[in-house]
Amino acid sequence: MKFKILIILCLIIGGVVGYQYYNNKIEEETVKTYETEKIIRMDLTKTVSATGTVQPRDSVEVSSKITARVKEIPVKENDRVVAGQVVAILEGKDYEAKRDQAQFTLTNASQKLARTKHLYEIGAKSLEEYQDAQYDYDKAKSALEVAESDLNEMVITAPMDGVVVGEPLTPGSMAVQGSSNPTVILRIADLSEKLVKAKVDETDIGSVKVGERATFTVDAYPDEEFSAQVIKISQTDTNNSWNVNSNSTSTSSNSSNSVIYYYVTFHAPDPKNLLLPAMTARLDIVVGQVKNALCVPITAIKTDEKGSYVEKVTKDETGRQSAEKVYITIGLYGEDYVEVVKGNLKAGDEISTTYEASQSKIPSGGMGGGRRGGMGGHPPF
Repeated sequence: MKFKILIILCLIIGGVVGYQYYNNKIEEETVKTYETEKIIRMDLTKTVSATGTVQPRDSVEVSSKITARVKEIPVKENDRVVAGQVVAILEGKDYEAKRDQAQFTLTNASQKLARTKHLYEIGAKSLEEYQDAQYDYDKAKSALEVAESDLNEMVITAPMDGVVVGEPLTPGSMAVQGSSNPTVILRIADLSEKLVKAKVDETDIGSVKVGERATFTVDAYPDEEFSAQVIKISQTDTNNSWNVNSNSTSTSSNSSNSVIYYYVTFHAPDPKNLLLPAMTARLDIVVGQVKNALCVPITAIKTDEKGSYVEKVTKDETGRQSAEKVYITIGLYGEDYVEVVKGNLKAGDEISTTYEASQSKIPSGGMGGGRRGGMGGHPPF
């Protein structure tokens, strides 16, 4: 009996010792590893993305001041025109007839005024009759001036230098006058200079300043990069949603739930004359730039209650890694890197880009990598 008890005790003691030995062995063979990147110095640029439309600097829609049928258009699409050049001729027979009639009426009124004046001077006509004759003459004179002005409108000239964009109205079509929606006979644009009018999100508009530079591409030339410069920033959003007096209730309600955008206008040099009106431009606006900045990957930034930090990784003589928290002050954010303006770091230092990683030394080359989590908060965005 005593012999059995002794055997059981030996087995228990041996199991405990073996378990402790196994745990110690596993701890010795398990080491923390970190995915790291080196701190570098680089030129860091912060950009704001926006989408806009290519526009000519100046453009005009040519329409008629009177209603008449188009007789002739001596220019065609893509023709260059200069200010004062004839670009359209309207059918003027009706207006010629009105002019002739107005001229006849004026001649009649002039003769009547002369007779009435003579008779008034000799006492045969009253002052009232003389004044009526004078009124009829002035009225006929004004009517003739209007008729002649309308007749002059039969010939339409270009108000500016530029290029005819789009097909002009076909001869024979009716050109209707109007203050709100007149018939457009043709369009002229000054294509010597190009603009890009873009929408910038309200979260980014505070970073954009007049004079800042940008680059952009268009779908027609995906391998061509164009330059631009901010020349104007609108002081109201694209929908004027702040002005509740100018919007209906439904419009105001919809705008309150939508993203707010502001128009930003860019000057876009186009020496190769590649850009055409209405092309979609995808812009990167440079809103910040630092030369030779000390930079760390954004993925390496962590936060806790004390602020932002990175984990500086070092190795001892056996090759084992260890990490030390280094608190930093962050400067400019780029797309992938962030500037460090204060912190006990230098170029070449290794920093962790993972939250936690462990790897057992399994001879067969087992599972690599690490398990994320638990070593600090996410990068501050």
